[in-house]
Amino acid sequence: MEGSPRLLISREHDRDELRRDLAAGRLVRVRRGAYAPGPASFDAQRARVLAVHRQLVAPHVFGFASAAVVHGLHSWNRPEQVHVVVGSRPSGRSAADIARHTAELGPAAVTTVDGLPVTTLTRTVVDCALTMHPMEALVIADGAMNRLEFDRDAALAQVAARRRPNGKARADWVLRNAAAGTRSVWETWLRYLPLREGFPTPVVEPPVVTRLGVMHPDIGWPDLGLYVEFDGRVKYRDDGLRPGHSAERELLAEKRRFDAIRETGVNPLRVMAADGPYRYMERLRSRLPPHLRSTLRVNPGSPFRPSASGRQFVVSACARGHAGTTNCRPDKDDPRLGKAL
Repeated sequence: MEGSPRLLISREHDRDELRRDLAAGRLVRVRRGAYAPGPASFDAQRARVLAVHRQLVAPHVFGFASAAVVHGLHSWNRPEQVHVVVGSRPSGRSAADIARHTAELGPAAVTTVDGLPVTTLTRTVVDCALTMHPMEALVIADGAMNRLEFDRDAALAQVAARRRPNGKARADWVLRNAAAGTRSVWETWLRYLPLREGFPTPVVEPPVVTRLGVMHPDIGWPDLGLYVEFDGRVKYRDDGLRPGHSAERELLAEKRRFDAIRETGVNPLRVMAADGPYRYMERLRSRLPPHLRSTLRVNPGSPFRPSASGRQFVVSACARGHAGTTNCRPDKDDPRLGKAL
């Protein structure tokens, strides 16, 4: 599995030797009973999925957020548990870091990625859209939109065909608002907040013709002359984006690019994570014509974050049986999303 270390499973090795290597720093713990050569320089989530695959004896398929990890999709929050789909309820208790979901998956819903059995990309997005906070699900759906194997129409049909109503409206909203071309979780965040307030659907990376060529702000409403860019700190740090990356050169290039855009009469709203959702939306609303501002209506099914009410819908989705879910834990509050209304 790409990005994963060589794993040592305790039942296959001398445990006293493993303990000595762990104490000496030659090994790091991936999860209970699974270790990797240290120091850690690998994707911990992928490593945990691989460890569970090596350790589980019963037939299983990785699904939900863990399948998204295996498919290489971005996540707003890294899942705390490894999600596996099994055909029947286990007789014993699961480990705390494993969430088991009971469902009968047909051959069309399962594929293999890097040797691991996982739900297909389309089924993975559907499962995440039905059970996750819509912002987190939109991050995953946006990533899937950049893949040829993702079929949005098939995903919408799967949601519509579900007999249980839990999460259907939310999942439908996520799937219909997913967009190709989004390159980071923060660009999804830029889109999610205005969408939940009833803004028209923004264009992802709309073209702006400048003296330096065609530039692409992150999102925009060209008909309104309104554009937004996310300004991340990482690109202004040496080696922030890649080894040898120069913060000074990046700053100068960004200034030259931004000046060229502004010379065309376009003045993008620049947003940072530190602005938070409230300040960002205040600034964005202030640029709307008054007649459009008065038409905005918040979508009640799209809260800012999984706060008290959000935790309830996550727990109920698990308890009431999305794919026979058991052992689910609610997502933690995330201040980057803001407070629920």
